[in-house]
Amino acid sequence: MDVALTNSIVNTATAMASAQSADAVNIAVLKKALDIQAASAATMLDAVAQTLPQPALATSGTLGTNVNTFA
Repeated sequence: MDVALTNSIVNTATAMASAQSADAVNIAVLKKALDIQAASAATMLDAVAQTLPQPALATSGTLGTNVNTFA
């Protein structure tokens, strides 16, 4: 068996294992970043919903009590 071929195979296998480990770490960091972003967005939406008063819906009169639809 050729020693150079054996070294090449070992180097390739080592590089592939290293790349898989790096990919796993990158995916874990991405998931964590997405979780943090989702939590921040939820917090901002809650803050906006609490600060803006909801307008009262019309219950009488001609404006805003009827919906005209055409099919």
